[in-house]
Amino acid sequence: MEIRDRYAPSPTGLQHIGGIRTALFNYLFARSRGGKFILRLEDTDRSRSDEAYVRNLYETFAWLGLQWDEGPDKGGPAAPYVQSERSGLYRKYAEELIGRGRAYYCFCTAERIEQVRQERKAAYSGEAGGSRESGYDRRCRNIPADEAAARAASGEAHTIRLKIPLGETTRFTDQLLGEIEWKNDDVNPDPVLLKSDGFPTYHLANVVDDHLMGISHILRAQEWLSSTPLHVILYRCFGWEHPLFCHLPMVMGPDGKKLSKRHGATSIDEFRRQGYLPEALINYTALLGASYGEERDIFSLKELEERFSLDKLNKAPAVFDYKKLEWYNGQYIRMKSDEELAGLCLPYALSAGLFGPSGGPDAGQLRVFTAAMALIKERLSFLHEAPGKIAYLFSEPPMPPAEEFFPKKADREKTAALLRIGRELVKPLAEAADDEKAESLVKEEAEKRGVKLGDLLMPLRVALTGARVSPPLFGSLRILGAERSLERTGRALALLEK
Repeated sequence: MEIRDRYAPSPTGLQHIGGIRTALFNYLFARSRGGKFILRLEDTDRSRSDEAYVRNLYETFAWLGLQWDEGPDKGGPAAPYVQSERSGLYRKYAEELIGRGRAYYCFCTAERIEQVRQERKAAYSGEAGGSRESGYDRRCRNIPADEAAARAASGEAHTIRLKIPLGETTRFTDQLLGEIEWKNDDVNPDPVLLKSDGFPTYHLANVVDDHLMGISHILRAQEWLSSTPLHVILYRCFGWEHPLFCHLPMVMGPDGKKLSKRHGATSIDEFRRQGYLPEALINYTALLGASYGEERDIFSLKELEERFSLDKLNKAPAVFDYKKLEWYNGQYIRMKSDEELAGLCLPYALSAGLFGPSGGPDAGQLRVFTAAMALIKERLSFLHEAPGKIAYLFSEPPMPPAEEFFPKKADREKTAALLRIGRELVKPLAEAADDEKAESLVKEEAEKRGVKLGDLLMPLRVALTGARVSPPLFGSLRILGAERSLERTGRALALLEK
């Protein structure tokens, strides 16, 4: 059997972790089995669909490096399938169900349906043993077929509803959860398939498209499990074989509740703005509810494609751990070359105004920026942190209070003496070939002067970077150069010698 699966989002919001986990699992499953991954926009909710969300979908897929395999012209992945462009198709299949006696025209107004819903809801909540149903009362289900067809043909407003077979049980096998049984009487009572505006509901369009597109497997979140009995009924009403279902474990926050904004960033746009790398997000998301049977954490997209399998999915909900994702991001940052990392951090530097009022860096600033990546690569968790960590290389840092220069147990006078020694070392340190050579010079001087290495370096670090904690001092000194470094130590000495 050819594996054909799909990601079928509704463009009514930004792409978020839960949706992208579903997309990624479908993508990986298709790739692992040499199948096809299909993208479909389920935009039949015309009141909420927005072109901005469609653009966000495309941008997210491009950023993550995911590509679907098939478009409506069957000639390539130039565009996904779009349900709003296929509305005539759905009416045809809804009418076919009427002809089969499996659906019927409903002429009830929205006001009547809402009134019935409220009355039945109140009756259930107020009376022991009352009907659980709070929806439609199937009033039009038994209108004679000829009469209903004539009324519809005359232009009377109507919807088309599915006839749920009552008193029966619907059974299907879920690839992860096993055998599922659902009493038909507990299924949404005779749901609308075709709305009065001619657009299909999610249920009809979803089933028709999955059948026509030859979808073999449906991988989706467990929150959709309650819709599956209805879809299985629809397939059987059409006389079609339904795809294999696999309802994926939920993604939860650390508090055990469904992941949402209250836990932190959830939309992919938010993660991008914060400086996450797509590789880190893919790697971590691919482990949410799945394991790969290896004692390692880092997998490339290609490796995930080779290893993904439905039998490696977990039934238990996955907990989204922001600290773990941060760790992944740091790992992937450290895999980048200095040039790659500079390119990734540059937009954040421009946004922060790192290069001054001119905006973009000149050739010299770009060289400094690229060289600085080696200083901060091991200290970065997010790309957006880069400008703040290296701002001292591009502009004079604010002069801190004198006390910031003091090593432990040192006073102003001793600190000034230490900085004078450090100032003598500036030129040889700036000219040192590497950190090993620089450290040897400083150790030798500290021993000669009878001072601790850390005490000697602290005032010099604060003078050059403006902070007691900074990127590596020797590398910073080489990038700043002897002249700028001497100017900064001179200003710091003037402060300490007041």
